Amino acid sequence: MSTAILTGPPVAGSPLEADLRALGFDVRTANDATAAAELINAVPAQERVAVVDPRFVGHLHALRLALTDPRFPAAAVPGALTAQPAARAALTRAVGRIPVGAGTAHLTDVLTDTLTESLDRDETGLHRVELGSLVATVALTPAQREDAREAVAAVDDEAVRLRTAVKSRDGFFTTYCISPYSRYLARWCARRGLTPNQVTTASLLTALIAAGCAATGTRGGFIAAGFLLLFSFVLDCTDGQLARYSLQYSTMGAWLDATFDRAKEYAYYAGLALGAARGGGHDDVWALALGAMVLMTCRHVVDFSFNEANHDATANTSPTAALSGKLDSVGWTVWVRRMIVLPIGERWAMIAVLTALTTPRIVFYALLIGCALAACYTTAGRVLRSLTLPRLSPGGPSARRTDRAAQALADLADSGPLAELIARSARGRGRTGSFLAPVMAFLSAAVLLVWVIFENDPASWLTVGVAVCSALLAGAAVARPLKGALDWLVPPFFRAGEYVTILVLAARADVPGALPAAYGLVAAVAYHHYDTVYRIRGGTGAPPRWLVRATGGHEGRILVITVLAAALSPSGFTIALTALAVALALLVLIESIRFWVSSQAPAVHDEGEPA
Repeated sequence: MSTAILTGPPVAGSPLEADLRALGFDVRTANDATAAAELINAVPAQERVAVVDPRFVGHLHALRLALTDPRFPAAAVPGALTAQPAARAALTRAVGRIPVGAGTAHLTDVLTDTLTESLDRDETGLHRVELGSLVATVALTPAQREDAREAVAAVDDEAVRLRTAVKSRDGFFTTYCISPYSRYLARWCARRGLTPNQVTTASLLTALIAAGCAATGTRGGFIAAGFLLLFSFVLDCTDGQLARYSLQYSTMGAWLDATFDRAKEYAYYAGLALGAARGGGHDDVWALALGAMVLMTCRHVVDFSFNEANHDATANTSPTAALSGKLDSVGWTVWVRRMIVLPIGERWAMIAVLTALTTPRIVFYALLIGCALAACYTTAGRVLRSLTLPRLSPGGPSARRTDRAAQALADLADSGPLAELIARSARGRGRTGSFLAPVMAFLSAAVLLVWVIFENDPASWLTVGVAVCSALLAGAAVARPLKGALDWLVPPFFRAGEYVTILVLAARADVPGALPAAYGLVAAVAYHHYDTVYRIRGGTGAPPRWLVRATGGHEGRILVITVLAAALSPSGFTIALTALAVALALLVLIESIRFWVSSQAPAVHDEGEPA
């Protein structure tokens, strides 16, 4: 329920009241500031309340942006403001400060402006809407009203609404091949009452059908899979555009949009692997499918870790950042650089076309090569930026990460009880901000991977001993706050060590079903890591420690898997991997669904990275 209070001199013939009702508000009127204060205080604290000046002249979409966007506790344009329950206390204080008595008429003549300034001073998170070409003003005279109406008539707010439904920054393929028509599909959905979550779900179902078509292993199935995958991506763009077009942002929507993208892509990889095995060549590409999933997940962890490490940083004035800014000033380089990183639009287009025209093995070769080059490009650039961070003082140390950033990196590291114990015993050794943490994390992964890759029989108790050494190094890596210039590399090193170890041990088992079981296990663990990322992005912190401890942390899972490989036969190891995958998937999914359904995280729609 939402209430809008019109306070100020009435204007005959104004469509404002009808516009407010069209936006879902129950409209009430107040003759003066005192009456407005009484009405505001009478609205229940758990409801949204808006205050609008009857002399407001502007576009309906300007009002929509100011009064109905769920992402902000309070928002305002000239002549209109709104407060959600989170900002109602601040609005009550602002109402209590409304001046009364002689000499205060100039402060209450446009009451909305007085209340807006008061909310701004209270630091309630007031959002002042950027209007762009839209009009929103309070017309105090007939001449001003006429001028404002002419300005409104000169701008088509529906065209503005459609244009701003599209991300301001996106990939080349999405910008020029999808968004020019998907925005109209978003409007069609809005006019029929469809929600972004419903479109997101339709995109997931379409991708799953595409994966099923690919799993048939026939040329007709591969062609159908390619077309359906592209259509799934069209729907994936449409859900975000629908959210922006109709301002239907939600916590659940952000979660679904983020996690379903990965579920669709990884389900499609599995479909291709099944199709290759069932096709005429009976090609086993499960190792390639798992490698593609590992590479994509590690690449995303690099993105997430770097962004979280610099979440609270001021503008980067390093030479590398300056060069990047200069390149962005040249139009064609912007699109080249966006395409080089192989964002989701370009990636899915490549996968769809290659699926229809070639074989799953070629699809995975192209995907692995393209994503590896993209990962090298982006990671190298971020390492250079981090090494050239500005100094706190001439000749002094580089700018340190904030406590919030260090905690986010520690959460992304996903360290379990064993690493925690080792970290406590190693605390106090080493210097915060040095390169010790990323070096220890790299050695933790490298020691284990070199052993399992080059050892003749990695399914042995010696491998368990190496896994223990890896855990010791991992604990040393997180013993100090992760505030160093390159400490954002710690989570990616841990992810690579864990995922690739599972891949290699399953491949070296050399029995049917081992790699598909490993694929399911890595998918379950990767979901847990993506869930951690989006909880942090939502401002609610990482998953509870009991969940991290129950899943063992990255070092605990590695230790368990190496023990299973050493203690069981290859077929028994496959069964154990399957059981572990099911148990972990159920544990993290149940807790994740419980959290996001009941979450009070800010209502956002993921804009994220274009990858």
